[in-house]
Amino acid sequence: MSLYDKYILPRLLNCACSARPMIYQRQKVVPQAEGKVLEVGIGSGLNLPFYDKSKVKKIWGLDPSEELNRMASKVATEENLEVDFIISGAENIPLPDDHVDTVLITYTMCTIPEVEQANQEMKRVLKPGGKMIFCEHGKAPDPNIHKWQNRVNPFWKKIAGGCNLNRDIPDLIEASGFKLENLETMYLPSTPKIAGYNYWGYAKPIP
Repeated sequence: MSLYDKYILPRLLNCACSARPMIYQRQKVVPQAEGKVLEVGIGSGLNLPFYDKSKVKKIWGLDPSEELNRMASKVATEENLEVDFIISGAENIPLPDDHVDTVLITYTMCTIPEVEQANQEMKRVLKPGGKMIFCEHGKAPDPNIHKWQNRVNPFWKKIAGGCNLNRDIPDLIEASGFKLENLETMYLPSTPKIAGYNYWGYAKPIP
C-alpha cells in the first residue's frame, strides 16, 4: 500500500464524503437502521452521529482501512456508541449467517472491487426479514452525462481509491438476490452531475 493510499486518501475521502448534500442524504437513511446493525464501509464514521440509539442494539463497523477505522473509533467515542470494528473487505464478512437485522451501506458500493460478491455476503448475514438500507451514487439516467461518467471513470478510480462513477446500483442490488422495496433518486445539489446522481432506499433478501 502506498503512502498516498494509507495516509492521504483516507483524509481526502473523509473530506469529500462529508460534503453537505451527502450529509443530508445520510440524515435520511441512517436513522432507519434498527436492531443488530452491520455498517459496511463505515469509513471515518460519518454516519455515526445519525443513528437512532433507541432503535439500535448493536453495531458492527466494517472497513478495510485501518486509518479510517481509527478515525471512526474516535467518532464512536464522541457519540457514546459502542461499535465493534472489523478490518476487512466486504467480499468475505466474518459474521455468521442470519446474524443481523440491518445492513447499512452508504457511498461504498461504488468502490468495492467484487461488489456482487459483497452484496451476496450482506444477504447471507441478514436475518430473514432483515433489510439492506443503502444510499449510493452511480449511473446517471441522462445519456450524455453517463457517457462522460464512462470517459472519466478510469482516471477517477485512480485518484479516488477505486471509486466508480458509473455503477448501476439497483441492478447490482437485484442481481445479488435482493428485492428493492423502496427506491428514490435525484441529482444532489451543488455536486457535479457525473458524481452526483444518488440512489437511496432499502431492499430485502429474496428467500
